[in-house]
Amino acid sequence: MDGLNVSVVSEFVLLGLLGSWETKVFLTLTFSLLYLGIILGNLFIVFLVIADSHLHSPMYFLLANLSLIDVGLSCTTVPRMVTDLLKEHKVISFQSCMAQVCFIHIMGGTEMVLLMAMAFDRYAAICKPLHYLTMMSPKKCILFVVMSWVTGVIHAMSQFSLIINLPFCGPNTIDSFYCDFPRVIQLACSDAAKFEFFGTANSGFMSMVTFFLLLLSYVFILVTVWKRSSGDLSKALGTLSAHITVVVLYFTPCIFIYMWPFPTSSVDKYMFIVDFTITPVLNPIIYTLRNKDIKIAIKRLSRQRHHNRFC
Repeated sequence: MDGLNVSVVSEFVLLGLLGSWETKVFLTLTFSLLYLGIILGNLFIVFLVIADSHLHSPMYFLLANLSLIDVGLSCTTVPRMVTDLLKEHKVISFQSCMAQVCFIHIMGGTEMVLLMAMAFDRYAAICKPLHYLTMMSPKKCILFVVMSWVTGVIHAMSQFSLIINLPFCGPNTIDSFYCDFPRVIQLACSDAAKFEFFGTANSGFMSMVTFFLLLLSYVFILVTVWKRSSGDLSKALGTLSAHITVVVLYFTPCIFIYMWPFPTSSVDKYMFIVDFTITPVLNPIIYTLRNKDIKIAIKRLSRQRHHNRFC
């Protein structure tokens, strides 16, 4: 934390999303509705998994945790983005900026590992059905979640410990609506070359490796099902399609930003709108519309409420 004492810069100016006044009003309303959808949709999944005993299984336990992480990731960035849209002067304090970098990477790293746990759950359910309850016991599910958070914290702290000790004494304008490692480190009053490499090796490598491991796991599952069912992949595709959609939506911006971590354009801030708003609001829709158990649980909850109202 000594970096806080030597830093001359006490705040950063966020350029945010550019456009006319009418465009900004439209974006404010749009992102406000998306944020409301993120909160309500994901918390509804958490409530449903807790309330319905039929959903007390490893898959839905992990799904509920994914929903909580999506809420946390969106809460880290979207409220400030919405409130800043109509502001002329968008300022974030040095401490708040560092905290935002830290929380973004905690949530992001945790979600990556959790998505791998969900892929392993599908592998166990489809390829090893007789051993599923052993491979995905309650203790192992809790261990997966704990490992996800530990990995996210370690990943974030490795970034945070580097950036917090850098001297910031010059320009303080960030061409984005949030603080993140690639943008902030460009403002440091030191040679950024080694830090650029560290950013690529850390976030970029983690994103790329996790993404390809997930794709390989899904290919392995599909090949296994294809061999067992004489070419019929419909059931496996129906089960995995939601997972694959979420993975592609989540990792595409991450790989684009962190494998080219110091862009000269402002494309990255628009790419990360997908991770902060689009993916979190789509997750409840994807898992609800394409999941028979969730739809049955919703109907069961609706019938129960209707019954209680007339009793």
